[in-house]
Amino acid sequence: MRIVIIGAGNVATHLAKALDANHDVVQVYSHTIQNAETLANVLKHAVATNDLSQIYPDADLYIVSVKDDAVASVVDKVKVTSGIWVHTSGSVSIEVLKHKFQQCGVFYPLQTFSRDVEVNMTEVPFFIEACNEDTENMIFSLAQELSKSVHKADSAQRSKLHVAAVFGCNFVNYLWSISNDILAEVGCDLDVLMPLIKVTTEKAASISPTEGQTGPARRGDVKIMEMHEKMLLPEQAKLYRTLSQCIMEKYNIRYEQN
Repeated sequence: MRIVIIGAGNVATHLAKALDANHDVVQVYSHTIQNAETLANVLKHAVATNDLSQIYPDADLYIVSVKDDAVASVVDKVKVTSGIWVHTSGSVSIEVLKHKFQQCGVFYPLQTFSRDVEVNMTEVPFFIEACNEDTENMIFSLAQELSKSVHKADSAQRSKLHVAAVFGCNFVNYLWSISNDILAEVGCDLDVLMPLIKVTTEKAASISPTEGQTGPARRGDVKIMEMHEKMLLPEQAKLYRTLSQCIMEKYNIRYEQN
């Protein structure tokens, strides 16, 4: 397949590299030409452009992999309507494509991507949606070339998946950054928590997060929680208190301050 990648960010980079192994990524677009060139230069035959009017009109597949709030505007600006058009967003509806393209769909990899961090694409779950059965079969088969975990999900389901991923990945990563800052105060870094993080994730997978919850809030240990809050910066203490209260409410534990 001849493929055009519209976008040169984290998701676009990993998808382009993976697809270029068995297909021909012929063009990369980014509004910043340097970013388009950086990605195009690591692919077999791709050329770079920062002009949407110069998008090749004869590709088989066009993958729009830009920020969620930019998908609609990019789609509105492109002139090419042939081929199959998909976007990679978790929360953007397929409807942004349906009004313009006869063959369109969604090609959503549920994973966190950073440009320079390798990802085993075979383990990345892909969620597929399409405007018709033929298009669905095509992009489903394409996803199966990359991953052993491919599923169908409509726009409403995919939005729920995205929200779940934000809680399970983005918010958790932010909490790790707070842990790392606190650890730095005693001359340590996140490495000392890695065994704890590993067991926590394994336990969540084996017995469920609800059953595996531990810690002061789960026990209702108010004195420890109040002591912890006094050790933290105001914004950290506020977050600590909010999360603790949520945990206690989930397990019907009363929060009685001393």
